[in-house]
Amino acid sequence: MASIFGSLRAALPRIRSTHVSRILFTARNQLLQSSQILPTRYCSTTSVITMTTDLASTPTDSGDFRLPLDVKPTHYDVTIKTDLENSIFEGVVKIDLDVKNETSTIVFNSADLKLNDAALYSDQLKIKQVDPSPSFDDKAERCILSFSTPVPAGSKATLSIGFSGELTGAMMGYYKSSFEQDGTKKYYTLTQFEPTAARRAFPCWDEPLLKATFAVTMISHPDTVNLSNMPITSEEIYQPQTTKVEDPSLEALFSALTTQDSPEVQWKISKFQTTPPMSTYLVAYANGRFAHLESSYKSPLSGKTRPLRIYSTPDVIHQAQYALDIKAKVLPIYEEIFDIEYPLPKLDTLVAHDFDAGAMENWGLITGRTSAFLLDPKTADVAAKQRVTVFQSHEIAHMWFGDITTMEWWDYLYLNEGFATLMGEVIIVGVYPEWKVDSSFISEHLNDALDLDAKLSSHPIEVHCPDANQINQIFDSLSYAKAGSVLRMLSNFVGEERFLKGVSIYLKKHLYGNTVTKDLWQGISESTGVDVPRIMDNWISKIGFPVITVTEGENGIHVRQDRFLESGPAEEKDNETIWNVPLALLTATNDKVNIDKSVVLDTREKTLAIDTSKPFKLNAGTYGVYRVLYSDERFAAIAKEAAKGDTVFSLNDRIGLVHDIMTLSKAGFCKVSSALTIVDILHDEKEFLVWDSIARNITTLVSTWWEHEVIVNDLNVFRRELFAPIVKRLGYEYSPSESVDISQLRTRAIGQAAVAGDPAVVEELKIRFAQYMRMQDDSAIPGDLFRTTILTAVKHGGREEYEFAKALYENPTTPPSRSISAIMAMCVSQDEACIKDTYTYIMSKARTQDIIYFINGFQTNFRTRRSCAQFFQDNYVEVSCQLRRRGVPRRT
Repeated sequence: MASIFGSLRAALPRIRSTHVSRILFTARNQLLQSSQILPTRYCSTTSVITMTTDLASTPTDSGDFRLPLDVKPTHYDVTIKTDLENSIFEGVVKIDLDVKNETSTIVFNSADLKLNDAALYSDQLKIKQVDPSPSFDDKAERCILSFSTPVPAGSKATLSIGFSGELTGAMMGYYKSSFEQDGTKKYYTLTQFEPTAARRAFPCWDEPLLKATFAVTMISHPDTVNLSNMPITSEEIYQPQTTKVEDPSLEALFSALTTQDSPEVQWKISKFQTTPPMSTYLVAYANGRFAHLESSYKSPLSGKTRPLRIYSTPDVIHQAQYALDIKAKVLPIYEEIFDIEYPLPKLDTLVAHDFDAGAMENWGLITGRTSAFLLDPKTADVAAKQRVTVFQSHEIAHMWFGDITTMEWWDYLYLNEGFATLMGEVIIVGVYPEWKVDSSFISEHLNDALDLDAKLSSHPIEVHCPDANQINQIFDSLSYAKAGSVLRMLSNFVGEERFLKGVSIYLKKHLYGNTVTKDLWQGISESTGVDVPRIMDNWISKIGFPVITVTEGENGIHVRQDRFLESGPAEEKDNETIWNVPLALLTATNDKVNIDKSVVLDTREKTLAIDTSKPFKLNAGTYGVYRVLYSDERFAAIAKEAAKGDTVFSLNDRIGLVHDIMTLSKAGFCKVSSALTIVDILHDEKEFLVWDSIARNITTLVSTWWEHEVIVNDLNVFRRELFAPIVKRLGYEYSPSESVDISQLRTRAIGQAAVAGDPAVVEELKIRFAQYMRMQDDSAIPGDLFRTTILTAVKHGGREEYEFAKALYENPTTPPSRSISAIMAMCVSQDEACIKDTYTYIMSKARTQDIIYFINGFQTNFRTRRSCAQFFQDNYVEVSCQLRRRGVPRRT
């Protein structure tokens, strides 16, 4: 690897003197002309538009938002008839209730459903009461039933309600998805309930605290497959003479079923096992003409063998094997780590063409979009494999975090998502150690979280969110990436083994229950003896994170914490929090490295006695959720030592160093030239992940000055001189025998050189794509280079290349990762007519779930950034109608 970067030694100092100086001089002159840029700032970040609501200002009294608890559900019998041909569903739900307080009013959730025959039977009173005219609160999505005789406290009752609704493409509740087969559009149905859409499929108490058991029965045509959380216990074709309908509330539903001999008009009844206690948002069912692949795993705890399946439409099932294999690999690892066996009899995955989120952790029936679970093993690149692996691992983590043990309310969403983010990555170490996921976590999650949390509009990880209408807003990088990063920091501070033991204690104490933050802290405190709440509370309950400023003196270093903001030093009113910061102080003497994890900054500032003539660094391993600001001289000294390899500073340290100084320079804490000097010093770096962090930050730097052509051109010269030599050394061909690191470095170098406009790289990629168009043969384009190749060809091409990309997106057999690449290629065209056509295409032909990819593609095209913003504003009502409030993909 050293030879790959050797030629950069002479080039980088020359780049710094001939290009960086001109960049800084030009930037300063141009930026100072803007009233929005302060003269003391060396660089300013152009922020992506972020829609936020001040969640902290919402009412503190949740009484208006939470359901009354006069009665609590304990069991649901849900019967659903699916009519794909007419795009409707209907059914009956019977709900067993514990009556906590005497009441004559029953309040539950319902939305977009027609309800009928609502009846309440009291076990104690032995009477059945009917409310012929229920009242509805559409804003709160509630139904209120009133009865003449109150049901007594301490008794049990059963509520029976008929319901029906339309199968739309809304991607929430019970909805329909489409695919093309032999030129014909076909449909199937599935559910997406998180956070509050179970109420759109059947009447229910749609809050995570109100767990119950569920017995699902599905009625459908015989040539379709029915799926739910649990295995099928019985399945039969409906025959009035032989099918027993013992429940009077179901008689009307069953009597309307046709019984002719033709399969098209027959109906089958599929009954599923009863679930363990679970929240409504985790209930799932689906109906369609699905195909499947099957595997199994053996529990390391009990020795039981459980079936594992993955379902999809028949046209893409061949792309599902990899996701199934990952599921079989990670399940036993989770069992061993948590010392808790996966409790359900099976675990299925259903791949959907139209899906709101990336994927969803329905207990026993994971669902997700095609890009989350499908790949063509013959053409898939490393990135696609990593994506599928992470998605599958993340959702399986939820089988414990979220499904077995569930947050009490959405305030504690991070107990689900933060853990799944962390554990979904940790588990992969046991499957693909060569991916170095602990190191990639820094760029993929930690840095992402810090970027968002550096905004004044941020919110705490644990955010007060009483109103269900605001819940979707907290499915962001703070609930996922920051929460996962804070838990990773805690794990490093107390020790991973003791941390995981505490997690196991937490899960075991709350099996099938609901939890809040203190429950987790108690478990980890028990296993470690550490006062975890004292260390962690402000990280969870307060906005933001600190920057630790290091000042060197004769007897050591003085460290001070202040809230970090992307706009520069925080004002006093925004700088009140004192975090307990694990400093993880690394010192080195005679090549002996010592990391003191016991040092905690729990005051505004303190002095630490160390020998500053020797290498040192705070946040060893980059586990801390904070930035560290040194003097320019110390940054350079750390970089020079880091450039020697892993002797003193690890891979994680080097990644963190790059991210810290680039971010600090963007916020005006140090000069951009200091940040680029770090890149200079690291020119002999051998690890892909360090080069990846460099590429990400230079891309951000170019993006910041996107409307300043001279600066962008100079930065692209800098970028070409960094990455083109790597391309020349590594070439364009991949070998199965080479390391993942080399493959990823080649991909990144070619991508960076291409986007920077390197003539040789652009021409090579255009030639390969032209052959693909001419011969319909993509063998000249390695899978890892497909996205870069199509983006380059369309950007530097014309109408022919654009139309080819569009046709690729529209082809139903195109693998998901290539389909996304085609979308983004349509958006990088420099042809005004093509750009206009793409805007029209978004509104007329694009799948709703893909709109986010189009918007992201336009954001990367400097030619379309402003027109994209205008397009979104001009078409906001229509786009929001398409998305139906849920179209922008959430994480899960």
